Amino acid sequence: MGEHYAPTAATDTPLASMTEVGHFIAGEPVASASGRRQPVYNPTTGAVARQVALASADEVNAAVAAAQAAFPAWSDTPPIRRARVLFKFLELMNQHRDTLAAMITAEHGKVYTDAQGEVSRGIDIIEFACGIPQLLKGDYTEQVSTGIDNWTLRQPLGVAAGITPFNFPVMVPCWMFPVAIAAGNCFVLKPSERDPSPSLFMAELLKQAGLPDGVFNVVQGDKLAVDTLLTHPDVKAISFVGSTPIAHYIYETGAHHGKRVQALGGAKNHMVVMPDADLEQTVDALIGAGYGSAGERCMAISVAVAVGDVADKLVPALAARAKTLKVKNGMALDAEMGPIVTREALERITGYIAVGVAEGATLVVDGRVDPVSGQPFQVLGFEGGFFIGGTLFDHATADMRIYREEIFGPVLVVVRVPDFVAAIDLVNAHEYGNGVACFTSDGNVAREFARRIQVGMVGINVPIPVPMAWHGFGGWKKSLFGDMHAYGEEGVRFYTKQKSIMQRWPASIAKGAEFVMPTAK
Repeated sequence: MGEHYAPTAATDTPLASMTEVGHFIAGEPVASASGRRQPVYNPTTGAVARQVALASADEVNAAVAAAQAAFPAWSDTPPIRRARVLFKFLELMNQHRDTLAAMITAEHGKVYTDAQGEVSRGIDIIEFACGIPQLLKGDYTEQVSTGIDNWTLRQPLGVAAGITPFNFPVMVPCWMFPVAIAAGNCFVLKPSERDPSPSLFMAELLKQAGLPDGVFNVVQGDKLAVDTLLTHPDVKAISFVGSTPIAHYIYETGAHHGKRVQALGGAKNHMVVMPDADLEQTVDALIGAGYGSAGERCMAISVAVAVGDVADKLVPALAARAKTLKVKNGMALDAEMGPIVTREALERITGYIAVGVAEGATLVVDGRVDPVSGQPFQVLGFEGGFFIGGTLFDHATADMRIYREEIFGPVLVVVRVPDFVAAIDLVNAHEYGNGVACFTSDGNVAREFARRIQVGMVGINVPIPVPMAWHGFGGWKKSLFGDMHAYGEEGVRFYTKQKSIMQRWPASIAKGAEFVMPTAK
């Protein structure tokens, strides 16, 4: 598995010799027998790095069967013993965090330092899940009625499945499987086929940690694998993170087949900038939150809502910074932005820039063009890579596609509004409600913003308000389908079902039939 990893170049990764990414079923790596393959690219060079297997229905069924077979023994394992396995897994994840970060950069393209942060946030969830004995405690009330005691407990569901996106191939799976496994479930992970390798690495670490075979399984695949999981009778719960159309499909299909579903969808995150905001801090926040990870984050800020006359100062400062972004090979430790994950995604983003121009927004900085040479944007030495610079639009309006739709790229849109009320109304009218921020020096404005805004995760002078492991992650409106957020205590509730027990012993049972429910008498 390798030791602490120190990268030196984009091709210097633990994946260099891997030619095909397969599955992990019943504790063993499995080469796919389906015959279906899909290329995995190195987005820095644009070259095909390896192939990923696309599972057949039989292979998905085999993974579910392995999980179902492992469930009775694992669910009967005392929570403290399950936690000890996770503690060992936590130790291994910390030991190999840099290796995982390099794997992320190699297949996703995000800069190495950002990938390290992703792994750290995943490790936070594992630490939280190690406390499962405390989190599974129920409630107890004695003498709820004469001679009768009542208590509740939480029990695992059975086999749970996770379908995860390309933009966080370590962190988002860690939102799911550590909590599910700690609670006594078995798990099948279907990671993104664009960057599938970290999932297998984590599966190997779980095996090293002593996790019994079959408790955690990985199937690579496409829509066929997803649909097989959604309709499989032994899969009791589905967790998903991705675009809103697919989240809606996952929710409807899974619920139709009687499954518990949490499906996190898309976003169009706003940052409201008040006239009294610290301009330097605001610009720093917008540059990092808008262009970090090339905008390929569900919590990226993609709209700056400039209140009053603040835009006249804000836009020039943003433009100056956007033109000097260090866009390069993500393994360079001074890189601020790496490539886009695939050529198709790059073409989608450039298409949106063209749409914004056609719609009449002011294109202040065009990421398609190198700001120095004026030529099409590229990174020297990696001319085949999927690179683009930061793009900035001003004078966008609420009816434009670049405002309404999720671009999922390094495109920041500025909308000007006259006052605070108009800013609140603008944000609340949007169909997405994932994350939002407000930058201000006024405490009352901050308080009213937090109270009135119809969004699931709110930052006050915090641009990306991703909750910590014990709080839980989730948006509102079309950003979340389902009743429970990811991880935290919400995650524990999602992966368990409550049972209520009422108990009375023979010595206290009155003679004769009782035709009424027990009451507190």
